[in-house]
Amino acid sequence: MSPKVLAIMGPTASGKTAAALALSEHIPCEIISVDSALIYREMDIGTAKPSAAELASVPHHLINILDPSQSYSVAQFRSDVLALVDQIMARNKTPLLVGGTMMYFNVLTKGLGDLPPADLALRAKLDAEIAEFGIAHLHARLADLDPVTATRLPPGDTQRIQRALEVIEQTGKPLSTIFAEQVESVPSLEFQAFSLEPGDRRVLHQRIEQRFDTMLQQGFLDEVRTLRARGDLNITLPSMRCVGYRQAWEYLDGGYDYAEFRERGIIATRQLAKRQLTWLRSMSDRIVIDSLSDNTHQQILNKLADLN
Repeated sequence: MSPKVLAIMGPTASGKTAAALALSEHIPCEIISVDSALIYREMDIGTAKPSAAELASVPHHLINILDPSQSYSVAQFRSDVLALVDQIMARNKTPLLVGGTMMYFNVLTKGLGDLPPADLALRAKLDAEIAEFGIAHLHARLADLDPVTATRLPPGDTQRIQRALEVIEQTGKPLSTIFAEQVESVPSLEFQAFSLEPGDRRVLHQRIEQRFDTMLQQGFLDEVRTLRARGDLNITLPSMRCVGYRQAWEYLDGGYDYAEFRERGIIATRQLAKRQLTWLRSMSDRIVIDSLSDNTHQQILNKLADLN
């Protein structure tokens, strides 16, 4: 029998949405988004959110579920997905996980470590340090306190560097030590993963640049201006840390000119894709599909037939 739960994962701009929608025409399924940006309402252009017609063509879950002022923990994501999988299976359909937020996929397969909840006061303190000294300063501190985690995290990964320092202050232990000590839970969810990966990284980079320019033409900066005008959002919120949004916010703050904003947005997206590919290549059980081919969904169907 085919696997009960399927997943289409891959780096940004690899064609996951198109492949999932095409696959849904052949397999009775419901799509569960595994994307930490698509959860937010009012953030459509910069997240490359599926269109209203695409969302209506097959049931989608975990898209447009939060206001940008709100936060969504990996624990909540895990709980929501496990409940959705049961509900979709009860409807005799296949749960289809689609996205590129690798931390979310990781928590589905490995469970959650015993970490303290976020401390808002401590986070505000670290935000102030970042504003005054820059993220490189905090990364250097993390390298002294937890060199294993510091090596694993890119120097510009503000959110995770900050979280690692929070955990150290809250527990007195490095994050790497906690992960090493914890007994991982039995995998909560088993799924057959198909990974859309480019045969030529240069073509993926071209796609990323073209997509960013398309977003700009579609009014991405106006979207961010509208979000700024609300008055209750700021650049430290998880929603505004999403790739592209942070750079747009800084540009609208006068941090740099338009050309530099465009370049920074494209570079940040390429860096995200690189991190995603590094994580994917650590998954030995994934089935790799060339994302540059024209029939990715058909290749997935063929691989599923082989599994029967």
